[in-house]
Amino acid sequence: MKLIIAAIKPFKLEEVREALTAIGVRGMMVTEIKGFGAQSGHTEIYRGAEYAVNFVPKVKLEIVVPDSLSDEVVDTILKAAKTDKIGDGKIFVLDVAQAVRVRTGEAGDDAL
Repeated sequence: MKLIIAAIKPFKLEEVREALTAIGVRGMMVTEIKGFGAQSGHTEIYRGAEYAVNFVPKVKLEIVVPDSLSDEVVDTILKAAKTDKIGDGKIFVLDVAQAVRVRTGEAGDDAL
């Protein structure tokens, strides 16, 4: 199993969710986050004063999928979240040692 963590622009969330549902992803965790990378924040003007916004709002997706679906999920997120602008986000893929469904006790791929 793989844990796919993706940080994307918030307005792309629904488009990414629909694309992932279409390929068979049955669940995900979503968290509103702030961060910076190459984008390094930006400046905004509020009531005539300029302010530095050092952390940019993003949405973090956490998705656990069988190994066989991992590459397709990454490709789907790439296509759906891409705007061709700085700050589109990042995707990380990690190995998952075990997953257990609390309600039934199912383990491994059956828990997904």
